[in-house]
Amino acid sequence: MALQLRVYVPPHPLIKHWLAVARDRNTPGVMFRTAMTELGRWLTYEAMREWFPLVETTVETPLGPAAAAVINPELPVAVVPILRAGLTLLEGAQSVIPRAATYHLGLARDEETLQPHCYLNKLPDQFLPQTRILITEPMLATGGSIMTTMQELTQRQANPELVRIISVVAAPPALKELGENYPSLQIYTATIDEGLNEQGFIVPGLGDAGDRAFETV
Repeated sequence: MALQLRVYVPPHPLIKHWLAVARDRNTPGVMFRTAMTELGRWLTYEAMREWFPLVETTVETPLGPAAAAVINPELPVAVVPILRAGLTLLEGAQSVIPRAATYHLGLARDEETLQPHCYLNKLPDQFLPQTRILITEPMLATGGSIMTTMQELTQRQANPELVRIISVVAAPPALKELGENYPSLQIYTATIDEGLNEQGFIVPGLGDAGDRAFETV
């Protein structure tokens, strides 16, 4: 059976609430950053389901032994925020998986060609085959940045089946690109919008997440 890209839009009420705050053009920068942090937290929480194998063990409660299951502490976990905007989701993600290594990848989009170019790459030379990788990218629009990121990861032996992406708003062009090239991926997004405008921005979207978060509009 052929693999098919899996895209989840969790129905969690807190995700819906903070998405509404982030979308509102009247939300000030400080509150926008709070909304993005919370979205990073709750989307990461959802993305962690059935991602980590558990180790059966026993713990001693104050009243006696009890069966327990824990995440293997030796399992490598990484977060890859796509700069700048991916930083807005990073704090929330780290609160859920605090021991994850963080590898920054800086991509800037040419506003004429809409193609990304890399200005910072802190990825390791190679990932261990069992590494779980979480990509934080608020906007999956044209697919340029996320496709570049996936190419960089797979060149370093990352397993797409163990990669998960959290985004705030996704659009069909990016999802189509990912589905055709990396069908084993799983994506967790707060919403899927209808499409892009002529400038490659998601409509209705939430504007430029980086500019709004860092108040550089």
